[in-house]
Amino acid sequence: MTTLLAVGLGYCARHFIATCPHAFDRVVGTARTPEGAAAIRATGAEGLVFDGNQIGADLAFAISQADVLILSAPPEAAGDPLLAAARPLLEAAPRLSQVIYLTTLGVYGDHQGGWVDETTPPKGDSPRLQRRLRAEADLLAFGAAKGIAVASLRLAGIYGPGRNAFLQLKAGEARRIEKPGQVFNRIHVADISATIAAVLARRFNGVLNVTDDRPAPPGDPIAFAAGLMGVAPPPAVPFEVAAKTMSPMALSFWGASKRVRNARLKDELGVTLAYPTFEEGLTALYAQMRAAGDL
Repeated sequence: MTTLLAVGLGYCARHFIATCPHAFDRVVGTARTPEGAAAIRATGAEGLVFDGNQIGADLAFAISQADVLILSAPPEAAGDPLLAAARPLLEAAPRLSQVIYLTTLGVYGDHQGGWVDETTPPKGDSPRLQRRLRAEADLLAFGAAKGIAVASLRLAGIYGPGRNAFLQLKAGEARRIEKPGQVFNRIHVADISATIAAVLARRFNGVLNVTDDRPAPPGDPIAFAAGLMGVAPPPAVPFEVAAKTMSPMALSFWGASKRVRNARLKDELGVTLAYPTFEEGLTALYAQMRAAGDL
């Protein structure tokens, strides 16, 4: 029996589990609250509570039985919460063979629209990104010491079913913010799932950019989605105006502009993107949502 333990079972891990239902015999997911754990159980997986500090008996047992870890809980000051709270249990876990850490391309910082790849030194220019990099480094060191593969997947802006420009437009929440020179990459959740499957198949170890081929200005997907829906896109809002109501996290995101290469994803893992551009991804989503009566 193979067991997956997903700590902070979120959008990407849920999609992977749903699209690869036979990858594991047992799936255990954690949430920070009893309500969140109950929601996980409603999907058919085992749901446990992990608040980032206390390791209960059920979670300790799941660690001892885990073959694969997917970690997506936000890191704390001490790094990845599971590694910080349960390092002795993880070091002793007899079956653990792969750790997959879901993180962000934001760790590269700002390159003023220039190209970056996995050899580009990251820039932890905010406490949030410093925590991300610390967690990544700790997990890679843990894997090296234990002799297991640790894949750090640096994800582009995620979209897909239930999280896309169509829903934002339908709800009247879409904003088309203009900032000259601003570009970034995106990735469809289906391509994240394909990447996770390839990581498991190849026991990939190291850092990997998970991104499409199409860095573009932030307002382009909104305008493209509006065109497919046959509605007018929301008016462009200058960044200087929008910034007045942004959170510190949003401001740090908008402070970075870069184009990200994905050659390692394609050449080393052999992943063929189903949606290499946001136009292809949104066009497919539009057809799916129309067929389901959601648009």
